[in-house]
Amino acid sequence: MFGMPVVALAAALVGGYLLGSIPFGVLITRFAGVGDVRAIGSGNIGATNVLRTGRKDLALATLVCDAGKAMVAVAVLRAVYGEDAGAVAGAAAFMGHLFPVWLGFKGGKGVATFFGVFLVIDWPIGLMAGATWIASAAIWRISSQAALTAVALTPLYLLALSQPKAFLVAALFMGVLIYYRHIPNIQRLLKHEEPRIGGAKTAAADPASAN
Repeated sequence: MFGMPVVALAAALVGGYLLGSIPFGVLITRFAGVGDVRAIGSGNIGATNVLRTGRKDLALATLVCDAGKAMVAVAVLRAVYGEDAGAVAGAAAFMGHLFPVWLGFKGGKGVATFFGVFLVIDWPIGLMAGATWIASAAIWRISSQAALTAVALTPLYLLALSQPKAFLVAALFMGVLIYYRHIPNIQRLLKHEEPRIGGAKTAAADPASAN
């Protein structure tokens, strides 16, 4: 993966990171006049926490934009420098979302960005990951568990379909960070305390339950 020219590697890393670091959740809620999303719920900048404003349209817009910025990063760098550069750009965009320089390196958990990366890197894999989330959410009714299941299975889908090594490395890299960012969710899952989709949230559980 890192045998690509230095210019291509630098462009993928810097370009991907800057695109990924655009905090759409913060921008969209501010422009809509509902305040700073970081001041409500979990303080997370992702779509799940934006939904706590009561505006489903803003949450959907955040979801689309968080996935879309990764899709643009992958598509542009792959078109210019090839598949490996696209994979690096996707991982860099993911890092930008998790650690945006504009917000003191305090960003989201990266699930939507992860899906966006794979919808462009290899759309059948992206669809399989998305379908896994949907199926898991329908079975367990827990958003974080559905996300963690989809993220864990994506590398297996890549192996099963004999996809390039760069894609697998990117999936594993992002997957580890997603699991790290979901440690509080995992702890609640083990205690059977994680809120269900559409269910009532306790005052204690709500602040940290966003994905």
